[in-house]
Amino acid sequence: MTMRNGRTVRDLRRENRTAVLQRLYFDGPMSRFSLGPATGLSSGSVSNVVAELVAEGLVEEAGSVDSAGGRPRTLLRITPGSGCMIGVDVGETRVRIELFDLTLTELARTERPLAVERPNPHDRYEVGVVVDHVRAGIAEVLRTAGVPAERLLGVGVGVPGIVARTAEEGAVVHGQTIGWDAVPLERLLRGSVDLPASVPYWIDNGAKTLGQAEMWFGAGRGARSAVVVLFGSGVGACVVTDPMGPGRALEWGHLTVRVRGRRCRCGARGCLEAYAGAEALLERWREAGGRPPAGADEETALTAMLAAAYPAEAGTEPDATAVAVLEETAEYLGAGFGDLINLFQPERILVGGWAGLQLGARFLETVKGYAAEYALRYPAARVGIDMGTLGPDAVTVGAAILPLADFFARGGRRAEEQPAEEQPAWASTVRERAAH
Repeated sequence: MTMRNGRTVRDLRRENRTAVLQRLYFDGPMSRFSLGPATGLSSGSVSNVVAELVAEGLVEEAGSVDSAGGRPRTLLRITPGSGCMIGVDVGETRVRIELFDLTLTELARTERPLAVERPNPHDRYEVGVVVDHVRAGIAEVLRTAGVPAERLLGVGVGVPGIVARTAEEGAVVHGQTIGWDAVPLERLLRGSVDLPASVPYWIDNGAKTLGQAEMWFGAGRGARSAVVVLFGSGVGACVVTDPMGPGRALEWGHLTVRVRGRRCRCGARGCLEAYAGAEALLERWREAGGRPPAGADEETALTAMLAAAYPAEAGTEPDATAVAVLEETAEYLGAGFGDLINLFQPERILVGGWAGLQLGARFLETVKGYAAEYALRYPAARVGIDMGTLGPDAVTVGAAILPLADFFARGGRRAEEQPAEEQPAWASTVRERAAH
């Protein structure tokens, strides 16, 4: 049956299921009585939807609360074990794979180091090696947790670079800074990883998955708009204008901050990433006469640089070269934040990524001061600049949210459970590949 606005009864049921699932997920446990005003649904609609979700095992009872003068009200919550998601972070020094239940409680994890000692940084991102790490990591976390692959709602993957999609290849990664030129990552994973063909892959920019995680569970909760920035070897960002939406990845690290400046690893000159990314930051220290520890990965080397600039032991002379490079970097970051403020006028700017967590702990207040100098006064006075709260696992959490968000948007149904006309474009591709 089609209504006047073009929506069908099936659409309405799916939307009602989505509304109930989302409210239970973010605000639960809740009673049926509380779900009515929280979702805007009638008591009859709430009862019907809850009965369906309980029968399907997606929702379960979670105790009761007293009511005003009546019988105690039964509380409801999402059933944690009713589904699982895998989040993957293809990072600068390692590939991290984590398995979560439906409430994003971690069930298992593994990390596969990338060969950071190779002379050409692009070599550490050799596509075949990364695919093998993901394949082995997925098998390991499923085995460790004793979870059958059929329970997976999907696999989310955060990658450095721009992600495009085609009907033939699925997600294709354009990672210029890591030497990935139109890498058909989804097709490669489907051909390598031993999972049912019906399990969807959600591959997106790592800064975007970080932003998703911080908006759902971290320092972005309650904000109407935000920019979440990721500092690692490179620099990225995600702008969010809908707290429940996926946000939009920005190649913020390749904003020009100095005409004819340093050569960036993307090939251009003067990019923010050429000054503020951890890889460039350590290079600048080395070029100025600093001595990063030999053979150390970037995380260890950056820790050593900060320790040299700000020694913990009393009486130890700080490394003046490291101090000068770090202070200059703080100004570049402040100018970059000023550009974000002027362009997007966000309510919040949040800092994440492994390098961001290290640098932010030391320099956030300084960066805020420079941002205020470089931004227009009106939007600068209305933005809060803070650290993200989810730590180094935020990208994998955000990656796992990608299939979870799609599951909720479907009203708590898997792709194969929906009629073909309701399924997204990638589903037909999956069926075609499974047939062959």
